[in-house]
Amino acid sequence: LSSCGSRKTAQKGKLMDLTSTVIIPLLFGSLGIFALFRLLQWMRMRTYLQEAVVVITGATSGLGKECAKAFYAAGSRLVLCGRDGEKLKDLVQQLSTMTNHRKNTHKPHTVVFDLSDTKTVLNAAEEILKYLGYVDILINNAGISFRGTIVDTGLDVDKKVMETNYFGPIALTKALLPSMIKRRQGHIVAISSVQGKISIPFRSAYAASKHATQAFFDCLRAEVDQYDIDVTVISPGYIQTNLSLNAVTADGSRYGVMDKNTAEGQTAAEVAQVVLNAVAQKKKEVLVAGLTPFLAVYLRNLFPRLFFTLMATRAKKERKAKDS
Repeated sequence: LSSCGSRKTAQKGKLMDLTSTVIIPLLFGSLGIFALFRLLQWMRMRTYLQEAVVVITGATSGLGKECAKAFYAAGSRLVLCGRDGEKLKDLVQQLSTMTNHRKNTHKPHTVVFDLSDTKTVLNAAEEILKYLGYVDILINNAGISFRGTIVDTGLDVDKKVMETNYFGPIALTKALLPSMIKRRQGHIVAISSVQGKISIPFRSAYAASKHATQAFFDCLRAEVDQYDIDVTVISPGYIQTNLSLNAVTADGSRYGVMDKNTAEGQTAAEVAQVVLNAVAQKKKEVLVAGLTPFLAVYLRNLFPRLFFTLMATRAKKERKAKDS
C-alpha cells in the first residue's frame, strides 16, 4: 500500500512539474503571442486609416453620419457627400467639436450632389479628384428604401430606386476607379443589405437594387485584384435609421412609417464600427445581422423550397394585417 501511495505521489509530483514547467509557460506564451498579434493588427489598422482620403456618400444622416464620425476619429481625411449642403455644414461643425478625435485630423471637405442624377455624380467625382488629387477609400453608403406591391408599383418608382441605390454608386465608382488603378491603390466599399442576398415580400425594388449591387461589386473585386485594389461589401440587417420613414411607396410617395424591425435594429453607431473595422482589416464581405436574417441567407441557399414557402406565408400575413 505504501508503495502504491508513493507511486501516486511521484506521478502527482511529475504532473505538477509538467504543469509548472511546460503547460503554464506555453499558455502564457500563447496569450503573449496573441496579444502581440492584436497589437500589430491594431497598429496596421490605425496606419491604414490615418491620413487616408475617405469619401462617404449619404453622410448627413443614419449610417453615413456615424461612419463620418468613426473615420474622422480614426484620423482620416474626409470627403462628405450628400444632397443637402446645410446638413453637410452642420455635420462638419459637429465633427469639429468631437472630444475624442486625434490631433492630426483634417477639416472635412463637402461635395453636394444627388446620386440619382448621373451627370452630377460625374461632376462630383471631378471635384473630389481636383481638390484632393486621389481617393484612398470610397464608401458607397447613400440609398433609398421601398415599400409596396409589385402589381401596384409604377416602373418610374423602380427606376428611381435603381438610380439611387445602383446606378449612382456604380457611376461614382467608375469615375474614381481609373485614378485608383493608376496609383495601384484604393479601397471601394459598398453598403449593401441582407436583402442583397435574400428577398422579402413588398421590398421588390429595394431588394433588386441590392442584388444588383452585390453582383456588380463581386465582379469588380475579381477584376481589380490585379491592381491591388480592395473591395468590401457590407450587408447590414435592420438599423435604427430613418430608412423606412423615407422609403418610397408604389406610387412614389413617402412611406413615413417607422417599421418595428427597424426601430429594434442595431444602432447606426454600432454598424459604423463594423464598417470601420471591416475596412481597416480589408475584409471582402461582412454580414451584419441578427440570427434570423443570418439563418435566412443560408436557408435560401441550402433549402430554397422551404425558404420560398416561408416568404409566401409572410406575404399573406402582411397583406392580411394591412387589409384588416
